[in-house]
Amino acid sequence: MLQNHPIGLRTLFLTEMWERMSFYGMRGILVLFMTASLIDGGLAIDAVSASAIYGIYSSSVYLVALLGGWIADRHIGQQNAILYGGLVIMIGHFLLAFTNIETFYLGLIFVVLGTGLLKPNISAIVGGLYEKEQEKKEAGFTIFYMSINIGSVLGFFICGYLGESIGWHYGFGAAGIGMAFGLIQFILTRKNLGEVGIKPSIELPKNKKKKEAILLYLLSFIFLAALLMGIFGFWTIDPIPLANALTIIIITIAAIYFLYLFIFGNLNEDERKKIILILVLFFGAAFFWSGFDQAGSSFNIFAKEYTDRIILGWEYPASWLQVLNPILVVILSPFMAYLWIFLGKRMLDPSLPFKFGMGLILMAVGFIFIAIGANIAMQDGLAGARWLLLTYLFHTIGELTLSPIGLAAISNLSPKRYVGQMMGIWFLASSLGAIIAGLLSGQATYAGLDSMPDLFNKIAIISSIAGLVLILISKPLNNWVFKR
Repeated sequence: MLQNHPIGLRTLFLTEMWERMSFYGMRGILVLFMTASLIDGGLAIDAVSASAIYGIYSSSVYLVALLGGWIADRHIGQQNAILYGGLVIMIGHFLLAFTNIETFYLGLIFVVLGTGLLKPNISAIVGGLYEKEQEKKEAGFTIFYMSINIGSVLGFFICGYLGESIGWHYGFGAAGIGMAFGLIQFILTRKNLGEVGIKPSIELPKNKKKKEAILLYLLSFIFLAALLMGIFGFWTIDPIPLANALTIIIITIAAIYFLYLFIFGNLNEDERKKIILILVLFFGAAFFWSGFDQAGSSFNIFAKEYTDRIILGWEYPASWLQVLNPILVVILSPFMAYLWIFLGKRMLDPSLPFKFGMGLILMAVGFIFIAIGANIAMQDGLAGARWLLLTYLFHTIGELTLSPIGLAAISNLSPKRYVGQMMGIWFLASSLGAIIAGLLSGQATYAGLDSMPDLFNKIAIISSIAGLVLILISKPLNNWVFKR
């Protein structure tokens, strides 16, 4: 599978695999740990607040990616960003393993900061490996996407079992060990990447570089000091208003950044059109992730409380049901990679907005199935796991239609001088979707099972409308951008 691709893809494949093992392994037990009673070793946080915290965490991971791309582009290079980010992530997971409230929040902050450095830059390097083989780029990103999901499978199984069955700190500790494996592998095989991402893509005058570095250190100190004061009780953090405020902040940041590019980015006409296309895809992705990210919150609670999980007299961990998505990705990714190459050779490859629209419609179908499952649970007490299986099946196909394609699109459409930052912007769409997902999940869990069918049906309707709009505008938008 990897033999026809740059050797550096193997390094990035394994690094991303272990990082995602740690990320999703921790994510799989995060809400369950927060809502577990003190007797069961949890934090005894109510489901609504836990969903909001989950949304804030998931959103912040991608929000900080914008800063991570900026730092790499201007100061340390993408390869160093991966190295430093992985180290910070590892420390964060080991802090979570102590399972008390202070180290819990501090660990989340470290994971957020580290992922913000690593995530956009490893994706940017993948794109950089294909500068001379553009026709293989989408296939390369699809293969890279498999690493994410192989890591997810490992994380959900290992961390989920250890956390739910033995002790929460074992689950979080296993996530830290997984990231350590990824770091070691990256250090040993980093040479495979050659010169791609080794230096900052933007050369700054020494004085400007020094001033920016000092400002960055100062802001980082103030930020961490404020968070630590909150963590240790100097001021109160209410997760729900914070989540609402963060939603507004993310939208504002995205708007300001796109305006900045148009006004001060020295874009030519062709680049401006491509940025507009990226903006359309940005909103399509935000819609998608606001639904898809229910997996770690409302879907996880539904699996824990309202799903029959008994096989041969043994009740398997609720977090294991989340493994359905990455397993399906691993199975389906080669077929999707072949499909895009097959269609591309015959000039039948759908446009980017069309693919995004189909992704949203497929996700909507998935929500119809989970809504049916929720209605059955209301009548019978528990629903069969098959309803979550069907939901994850359609969500996975939608994900493969949208997410790896989006990564490749950002790499192709972005001006080279802004590629790291644009990867950060791309993950900002995930950030917006994640925070909305957390707020929506809070609505679903506030009234328990009674509110779930209505919420799931509403998400299905909104996703369908958004998908149809993208499909309808896909042809004229694509023709305008590429002058066909």
